[in-house]
Amino acid sequence: MAWWKAWIEQEGVTVKGSPHFNPDPDAETLYKAMKGIGTNEQAIIDVLTKRSNAQRQQIAKSFKAQFGKDLTETLKSELSGKFERLIVALMYPPYRYEAKELHDAMKGLGTKEGVIIEILASRTKNQLQEIMKAYEEDYGASLEEDIQADTSGYLERILVCLLQGSRDDVSGFVDPGLAVQDAQDLYAAGEKIHGTDEMKFITILCTRSATHLMRVFEEYEKITSKSIEDSIKSETHGSLEEAMLTVVKCTRNLHSYFAERLYYALKGAGTRDGTLIRNIVSRSEIDLNLIKCQFTKMYGKTLSSMITGDTSGDYKNALLNLVGSDS
Repeated sequence: MAWWKAWIEQEGVTVKGSPHFNPDPDAETLYKAMKGIGTNEQAIIDVLTKRSNAQRQQIAKSFKAQFGKDLTETLKSELSGKFERLIVALMYPPYRYEAKELHDAMKGLGTKEGVIIEILASRTKNQLQEIMKAYEEDYGASLEEDIQADTSGYLERILVCLLQGSRDDVSGFVDPGLAVQDAQDLYAAGEKIHGTDEMKFITILCTRSATHLMRVFEEYEKITSKSIEDSIKSETHGSLEEAMLTVVKCTRNLHSYFAERLYYALKGAGTRDGTLIRNIVSRSEIDLNLIKCQFTKMYGKTLSSMITGDTSGDYKNALLNLVGSDS
């Protein structure tokens, strides 16, 4: 399933929200859960992980109207650690959440290139435009300019190119002649010469539609007897390599890409909680069910079994609610 189709599939949604929704009692439940000494975390989990994002926004409005307090700020003051991070993530409207993740990836010392690559390479043009708008509204700055200020060289170029969203072509039209030409150009820019013409790789990966690129990858293998992934690995390194490979992965199968992100967030010592939270929260109302299927196919175990083994307490319970059953 290629990336440009993935965001319209209803069967992919794990968090569907409450069918008989009324924000007022939910707001009251949350208020009571946080009033006085101690916090009833389970009540917070039961409400917020079982409502859609649009419903959570209405609960926040009702909470402020009834109790004169900001719900997100109240949650922050009552909760802590990873559980707080997850619950607060659920309270952001989707595009504002992704804008916040991008902003957090760039502020302070060091840049988390992986976060920027993940978001920019896996979103559609429409989604990227909404994220840019939310970024400007919330941070008073241009996402593109911040990325330029925070990265350099070919990584900066590929990120700015991805931000333009030029790969979005839902028509599925492929010009076979151009696909062969692109494959030859990639060969000439990499395997054929000493050194690499990175710009040629970037231009083709960032401006061609996914259906077209799939054909280019096929033709490339015929010419070079190597996969495009192997060539990228031998021709580039570091964050630029990661960015190019991510574009290829998202082109081939978006759900496999997210399954892999989640797997490596959970595998081995320590958990990469930022990646885990971001991908579960941001895909829960898009295609998390399809990502779960792919996860089991690729790794022979379920996403929830790995979450159960790797996390604990309220944090674990909330994640499992969002991921849904393994049926």
